[in-house]
Parts: sequence; structure tokens; C-alpha cells
Amino acid sequence: MKAVGVFPVERRYEVIDHPEPKISASGQVKLRMLEVGVCGTDKEIVSFEYGNPPEGEHYLILGHEALAEVVDVTDGVKGLKPGDLAVPTVRRPCGVASCVACNHSRQDFCYTGHFTERGINGRHGFMAEYIVENDVNLNAVPRALRPVAVLVEPLTIAEKGMAQYWSVQTRLPFSIAEPGQPRGTGQRAVVLGGGPVGLLGAMKLVLEGFDTYIYSLSPKGSDLPGMAASFGAKFVPAETVTIPQLGEMVGNIDVVYEATGVSSLAYNVMKVLGSNGAFILTGVPALHGHKPVDIDPIMRDQVLKNQVVIGTVNAGKQTFADAITDLTEFYRRWPKSVASLITSRFPIDNVKEPLSGTVPGIKSIITVAN
Repeated sequence: MKAVGVFPVERRYEVIDHPEPKISASGQVKLRMLEVGVCGTDKEIVSFEYGNPPEGEHYLILGHEALAEVVDVTDGVKGLKPGDLAVPTVRRPCGVASCVACNHSRQDFCYTGHFTERGINGRHGFMAEYIVENDVNLNAVPRALRPVAVLVEPLTIAEKGMAQYWSVQTRLPFSIAEPGQPRGTGQRAVVLGGGPVGLLGAMKLVLEGFDTYIYSLSPKGSDLPGMAASFGAKFVPAETVTIPQLGEMVGNIDVVYEATGVSSLAYNVMKVLGSNGAFILTGVPALHGHKPVDIDPIMRDQVLKNQVVIGTVNAGKQTFADAITDLTEFYRRWPKSVASLITSRFPIDNVKEPLSGTVPGIKSIITVAN
């Protein structure tokens, strides 16, 4: 079958012929891959910044944002049958007996760091015609969500980040929202970045009632102001509005959702985080040496204003289920906005074009099968 293989030692990647997987154990599901999203992680892997093949193999099959169709199931599989749509999770447990998180199926909180990830670290990914996966790692997707369901995985980043936000904010002995209103009503949120992770995060925040601002550069030819307005957010252009001006414009910022991976931007925006606020970090910056940031005011505010910094990575099965629920609601409320996040689709044979980083737009998708 066709697959996209990355050869780190040889520093090359290409469409390859890989053996088609077969079901070999109870609880397994065979899937025909429909679409696979291209993200910054994939571009970094094909730039050989990281990415590890499975043990004993010399290439890694790329891809971790995926939508698939079930083609075969084993006895005992519940909730999935041939013809159903499904989204697979990404991270797999470390297998270390002492790791309480992985032993409770929360490998997104793994203590050992020996987890594996489909298409990233130690396990082949989803940019292939077929995969076989255990049913515990799959979430069923409504057929009506088919046009945009490949966005589920990037939305899980916001889902997990906001779940942690609400868990942390139970520390506050009061609620701003009036009874019957979404729990974020009366709170202000700033999203850093106008890419797919940022825009999906902004939709999540709007859905939960936050007064939401997106602070981002404006790529040439984009309409981020129109996109933001279409689902109830406000766009603030980073080209013309400074970070202090952003703070004055928004007022007390209750939560910042970072989706850029630019550390200097993130830590400078921390200076305008409000009282009792939380700063959610989702980006993973490349290590390019030291960057000057005045940290004294950041530390002062974190102490004197009861601020919290939350790092969040990958997501567990329940977070995927929550993302499917929320994406369904996004698509019901803002169908054109959600659909417009996907700006280009490429057949698997043309995979090098979207991985080059030169394709304009918000989100590129690899179409593996129709």
C-alpha cells in the first residue's frame, strides 16, 4: 500500500510501498484512511528536527491528525462496525509498571517519558492507505461531521487545555457567570495565533461564553478579521497593536491560550495576564538559543496576582470524545467558518507540496481515499 515514509538517517521522505497491515488480535480494527492533516509537527519531522521510527525500522510513516473509515473488526469490538467513521488517538502508554498515569489510560500525563506516538515517536502514523488499531484508541464520528472531522485531533489540544483551566480555577470560591449562562460568561480570553489550533481554540472559548480576542499576524491574502467575526471573536493585528496596547484593549485577561510555539511572544504576553488568570501553553518551540525576556515583572505578577501557567500536551480518549462533541456544535453554529479552516487538499502522491511549508492558507489536508 502507499504510505509517506520519513528516513531520518538518509534525511529524505517520500511516498513508499509499505506492507498492508492485517488484523492479528482480538480488539483490533482495520481502517481505511480517508484524510490526514498536515501540521507544524509534520513539517518539523520532515526537516529532521525530530521523529523516531519504530524500533528496528529505518523509516517512520508520517501523520497523526486523521479521519478513517472502518473496514473490518474483530469479535468483541463494541461501538464500531464496517462503514463507520473513526478518529484515532495519538499517544500510547509507556508500559512501565510504576507509571500511574499510563496505567490509568492517561498516557498524556505519562511520568516516564517513554510513551510512543503514532506518526511522531516510535510508532508508524496514519499517512497510509490502511492501518490496524486497537478499538480502545478509536472514537466514532457522526457521518454528518465527515467534511471537517479531520480537525478533531487539533481541537483536542484546546479541549484538554480548557479542561485543565476549569480544574485549576475551582480554586476560586466564586463564579463570574450568572446561573444558566455558559461558565466562561463575563471572562476575557486572548488566543495567540491565527492558525488552526488557535482558531479552533478560539471557537472553544466562544462556545464557553468567553469574550474572545485573537492576537496574531495577518498572513498575506488571509481574512482573519472576517474569520474571527464569523464565530463571535475579535481579531487584534499584531503588526499594529503592541502587547501593552493589547492588555489595555482587553482589560483583565482571565486566560491566554497560546498556539504559536513562539516563546518570546508567549512570555511577553504573560506580562499582561490579569489577576487570577491562567496562561495555557500549547506550542513547542524549536531550540534556537537564548532569547531575552525580562522575567522579574512576570514572576511578581504570578505571585501577587495568583496567576497560573499550564502546559498541555496531546490528549486522552475522553478528550477526543469531547472534541467530537464540540466540533459537531461548531459545525452546527458556524458551518462556513469551520469548513473554511481547511484551505487546501492534496492527494497522497503530492504530499511534498503541503509539507514544504510554502502552501498559503490555514490548514492543508492529505486526501488518502475518497
